[in-house]
Amino acid sequence: MIAGRRPQVPLVAHVVYHFGTGGLENGLVNIINRTPRDRYRHALVCLTDAGPFISRIERDDVALVELHRPPGHDFRLYGHLWSVLRGLRPSIVHTRNLAAVEGQVPAALLPGVKRVHGEHGRDVFDLAGANPKYNLLRRVVRPLVQRYTAVSQDLAQWLRDTIGVDPSRIRQIYNGVDAAAFSPRGGERPSLAPPGLLSGETLIIGTVGRLAAVKDQRTLLEAFARVVANEPGRRETLRLVIVGDGSLRSDLERESQRLGIAPLVWFAGDRQDVADLLRLFDVFVLPSLAEGISNTVLEAMSSGLPVVATRVGGNPELVDDGETGTLVPPGRPDLLASALGELIDDPQRRRLFGARGRDEVTRRFDWDRCVAQYLLVYDELLGRVSVPGPRGSPG
Repeated sequence: MIAGRRPQVPLVAHVVYHFGTGGLENGLVNIINRTPRDRYRHALVCLTDAGPFISRIERDDVALVELHRPPGHDFRLYGHLWSVLRGLRPSIVHTRNLAAVEGQVPAALLPGVKRVHGEHGRDVFDLAGANPKYNLLRRVVRPLVQRYTAVSQDLAQWLRDTIGVDPSRIRQIYNGVDAAAFSPRGGERPSLAPPGLLSGETLIIGTVGRLAAVKDQRTLLEAFARVVANEPGRRETLRLVIVGDGSLRSDLERESQRLGIAPLVWFAGDRQDVADLLRLFDVFVLPSLAEGISNTVLEAMSSGLPVVATRVGGNPELVDDGETGTLVPPGRPDLLASALGELIDDPQRRRLFGARGRDEVTRRFDWDRCVAQYLLVYDELLGRVSVPGPRGSPG
């Protein structure tokens, strides 16, 4: 090393399938933005392409590579990705979720490069993580992965019990939430709704998420229709707000018309002002069929909202049933409608759940803590600290 030259800051190359809008992307943005520049640099490699969410990365030193992979399996991807990674010269390659796990193969062919794989949740095609073909791929790649990260205890246990990962190689790290940005409504509702949607007595049920089958907004529409049908007078005061966009938007809009609730539903689309929209809500609902750790649940709790969520994935690790919200089975519009009806009729319970949820989030879920734990994983692999063995998030 030339005298006086500072050592190069290590580069982490994050490999994802697509950088759209979602919890994985939100978490990665926070890791990149909150990493001290003199600690780690970052590069983002998308096997397909990146969407507008990429604009949320604030650092100006992040390399972005889009490989525009076509649909289906293409063995040329390995050579292409190897060439890209070789050019980037990372110290660590961190792949995320099943769609990018194959990136461990070319990463393993780069001398000295350390390898991490993260599990952030499952999609509708494999809700239980039990697909034999997918799990065979995970087991084949498993010897190449030096550390696994999992956003929930549920996923960490699945890695141990189903994929056969040694617990010493797993780090369970919860996502965080910006409690200052996502704060409770202090007075009047924000003036965000379209004209005619709200009145002085309006109670708003809301959800945030991409409009995809795994998020199951269809069940929420059915439940909302039942709530209104059970007490027709609620048509004057109840409204449903669905924030997000995706391939199912047209189908869901047609379903709201079929159910006779279209005038009561606002499809708000993909938004940049989610924190303000949450302050518009009175009850937050997450009707998903599967989840890792839901950023939107954390943000809703931080906003002082009572939460109704499905009992799937990491949701029970966030929502304390009967204390900060209500958990219901997935795909059951009747039970979801019952849970919503109880909260609609009990403003005191709504306030109590919301206050407890806000306290829980500020105590346990913090982005700086989350990012520090990811950086510790990288430090361990590079020999910057000793390796103490498996751990989970504190709290």
